[in-house]
Amino acid sequence: MTKHLNLGGTCTFPGTSHTVNRLGYGAMQLAGRDGDKVVWGPPADVPGAIAVLREAVASGVNHIDTSDFYGPHVTNQLIKQALHPYPDDLVIVTKVGNRRASDGSWPHARSRQQIIDAVHDNLRNLGLDRLQVVNLRIGGFSAPTDEPFEEPLTALAELRQQGLIQHIGLSTVSARQLAEAQAITPIVCIQNFYNLAQRNDDAFIDAVAAQGIAYVPYFPLGGFSPLQSSRLNQVAASLHATPTQVALAWLLQRSPNILLIPGTSSVQHLRENLAAATLELPDEALATLDGVSAAAA
Repeated sequence: MTKHLNLGGTCTFPGTSHTVNRLGYGAMQLAGRDGDKVVWGPPADVPGAIAVLREAVASGVNHIDTSDFYGPHVTNQLIKQALHPYPDDLVIVTKVGNRRASDGSWPHARSRQQIIDAVHDNLRNLGLDRLQVVNLRIGGFSAPTDEPFEEPLTALAELRQQGLIQHIGLSTVSARQLAEAQAITPIVCIQNFYNLAQRNDDAFIDAVAAQGIAYVPYFPLGGFSPLQSSRLNQVAASLHATPTQVALAWLLQRSPNILLIPGTSSVQHLRENLAAATLELPDEALATLDGVSAAAA
C-alpha cells in the first residue's frame, strides 16, 4: 500500500458530509485520442490508466473529477473498473451539460431530458445508485456566457429531490449566474478557468469562500503567454520543482476553499503533481508569481 501523502489539507463541501483532500485528480486525460478527436475513445494503455487511478487513491486522493462525456463513457468505465467498490471516503464529482458528437465536438446537451439521460449514464457507467456531486456545465470553453440555464438546473434539482444525486455544482459561471442558480437550488462548488496567469475570478473566489463554497480551477497551466511561462519556469528552477508543481502550490496557497484536480495518464506525473502539496513557496517566489498575471504577452 502506498503511503498516504499530505495533500494540501482538507475542505468540506458546504452543507454536506463530504470532506476531501484539497489535491485531487481529474480523469479527463485518461481517455484516448483518435486523430483530431481528443478525449475520445479508450486509452492506448488501459492497464496504465487503471494503475494511475489506483495509485491516486492509494496516495490519499479522495476527490476524483470526471464526466460521462469524456470518451464518451470511457473515463467513468475506467474509474469503475479500477476502484469499484469505492472507498467510503471517495467523492466522485461528475458533470453534465454537454455531449460528444461523432466528429468529436462538444455540443450543448441542456434540455431537461438530456440532463436526465446524462445523470443516468453517469450512474450506470460509474456503477452507482446515487451521484455525490454533479456540476452543470454552462459556459464556453474557458469563460462564462450569458445564457439561460433554468431548465437544466431545475432538472438537476428534481433529480436531487428524487435522491439520484446528492449535491449540485456549476462549471464556467459568473457571480451573477451563481446567485441566480442559488435561487433554484443549493450550490456546493464552482469549477471555472483560473490559474496563475488567468486571474479574472480573483474577486469571485473570495466571494464564494465567504459562503464556504468550494472553488475548483481547471487548466492550471492554460492560457500562459511565453513571458508568463518564462517567469514561472524561472521560479520553478530556483525551487528545484517543475512549473506544474509551482502552479499547483500557488493555487493551494491562494485560498483554502480551492480544490485542485490536475489530470495525467502517467503514474510518474501523478506523483509529481501530488508532491506539489508539500512545496513551500518563499515570499520572494510568491512576489514573482503574483506578478505573472500582469506580465505582458
